[in-house]
Amino acid sequence: MEIEIGANILVILALVAFIAGFVDSIAGGGGIITIPALLLAGIPPHYALGTNKLQSSFGSFSATIHFYKKGFINLNENIVFIVSVFIFSALGTILIQFWDANLLSKFIPFLLIIFSIYFLFSPKITEESKKARVGKIALVLILGGIGFYDGFFGPGTGSFFMFALIMLGGFGIKQSLAQAKLYNFTTNIASVIFFAVGGYIIWSIGFAMAVGQFIGAYFGSKMALKYGIKIIKPLVVIVSILASINILSKEYFGKIIIEFIVSMF
Repeated sequence: MEIEIGANILVILALVAFIAGFVDSIAGGGGIITIPALLLAGIPPHYALGTNKLQSSFGSFSATIHFYKKGFINLNENIVFIVSVFIFSALGTILIQFWDANLLSKFIPFLLIIFSIYFLFSPKITEESKKARVGKIALVLILGGIGFYDGFFGPGTGSFFMFALIMLGGFGIKQSLAQAKLYNFTTNIASVIFFAVGGYIIWSIGFAMAVGQFIGAYFGSKMALKYGIKIIKPLVVIVSILASINILSKEYFGKIIIEFIVSMF
């Protein structure tokens, strides 16, 4: 599908993607910024989802590479989790192309709110890893379920990965953030493949936004490692609550900001 949009709108979308990449690399939830921007630009919903996955894959890749170089990701230890989230994300992406995701919007916001409250007030969330509360097989299935959700619907996926890794996997907050980015990159790639097969990606827009995503994620991941729990914890809470408000209200977060920027051109 070809949609003609002006160069100024492409620049705005790239700037929005930069902000989303920065936020997403620290706390997840970049999609609550980029998807509304794409819809506001006149992109139909399924094409917005597909194009968003393309551009966000560059942000998650940038963050993953940075965390990997800093020693927070061991690929050999994560193979089974990578395979799980890839397969389940692919299934979710295929299903969403034939089904309406509105049912999920009924209860996902409440889960995000509950998790954000726990995340905010729990004294157990630290930089250090602890004993896992569930076995590896259970964690594989749980992360796979989150991968399916990401392929099917999406908002708050990064937060869900982090919550699962911290509360159930026993990982420290930086380790959880790093692995969440790895899994998010995996689910994004799976979604890109199957959205591309379905013809739901507008490549020109996706690649323009990818530039902003990649750069924003690089700086966001550097900040996350520098300040650790001091910045990750509050930002995860804020993003989770905003995602909940976004879904519950049906009003897209970032719309006012985008309209203000558009009015400046």
